[in-house]
Amino acid sequence: MQAQGKGNSSREAKLGRVALVGCGFVADLYMRSLAAHPEIAVVAAHDHDEARIATFAAHWGVARAPTLESLLARLSPGDVVLNLTNPSAHFAVSRTCLEAGHHVWCEKPLTLELAQARALHDLAEARGLMLASAPSSVLGEAAQVLIGAVRRGVAGTPRLIYAEMDDGFIPQAPYAKWQSESGAAWPYADEFAVGCTLEHAGYVLSWLIAMFGSVTRVVSASAEAIPDKTGASGAPDVSVATLFFENGPVTRLTCSIVGSHDHRLRIFGDKGVLQVREVWDNAAAVRFYRRFTLRRRLIEHPIGRRIRARGPSHPKVGRWGAASMNFALGPAEMLAALAEGRACRLTNAMALHLTEVTLALQGPTGVVEIESRCAPMEVASWV
Repeated sequence: MQAQGKGNSSREAKLGRVALVGCGFVADLYMRSLAAHPEIAVVAAHDHDEARIATFAAHWGVARAPTLESLLARLSPGDVVLNLTNPSAHFAVSRTCLEAGHHVWCEKPLTLELAQARALHDLAEARGLMLASAPSSVLGEAAQVLIGAVRRGVAGTPRLIYAEMDDGFIPQAPYAKWQSESGAAWPYADEFAVGCTLEHAGYVLSWLIAMFGSVTRVVSASAEAIPDKTGASGAPDVSVATLFFENGPVTRLTCSIVGSHDHRLRIFGDKGVLQVREVWDNAAAVRFYRRFTLRRRLIEHPIGRRIRARGPSHPKVGRWGAASMNFALGPAEMLAALAEGRACRLTNAMALHLTEVTLALQGPTGVVEIESRCAPMEVASWV
């Protein structure tokens, strides 16, 4: 680590190297997470805003690349590019990196159009490259322990899932004052224009796809409940969808920036309920609540039994705002797969499938048959 704890030098890297494109708000969250991974080196960073990259590079002690082309020229086969640009730039930047022969980790959403996601997937497949999409939380301890519990039948056969991704009444929050560690403003105009579903549904949807594999049909309804948000309007700020899996239970998924903060994921099985109260916390407790009868009434036990990992899981990072997530878990998994000569658990197919399903959740309202397919994820060895 150099200067402020910040970027990892090439001499320290034992696993691999990454480079960052886009140095806005989320880039600081990646750098803080990468600080917990001294085995990963940060080669350089690029941003089209000269003032922003100067501040970012000075804060984190990383090299600056004046152009995307100069950044790519510094990379070697096996390095991973982190595409942390604004959503509207995701497709073009990822395509340029893939065409240059480099693996890509892209912030969510992978693209804003399904045709673009398919094009990136096909390009990566044709070049033998990895294309993975945020969020990394699916590789976190809470997600992996939950997936393991489902597969061991802790709650019996899953029959129904309720997934909540409500962030509170964000338009009334002091979001104009939110800043990242190096001083980047929270990009509220982009957030409102893209919509909370495309921005946040992946935090639970990725867990469900990893758990059960392919979604085959989405029945969704979305709306803009607050049309006068500062900076942008038009995108849905609430969506409610029913998901039908090829091999999994029916699921209701709700996203909003209107409803009270609620990030619960509940799996209702024959034997009881598995629950995570906060999916934005890698270390959130996974609990099982058994059912019993009291005075002829069927209820769930008020104190759930915690289910834990069998051994150490992954580096944890401090809280940022309402969350505690290691943003580097995805890139670390890609580099580990390369180093170990194995398939990446975050597959190209998963990136495409996650994007297609998320776009279906966003709308328009109606029934969407999902064309792409994705296999379930192998659970971590420490579960």
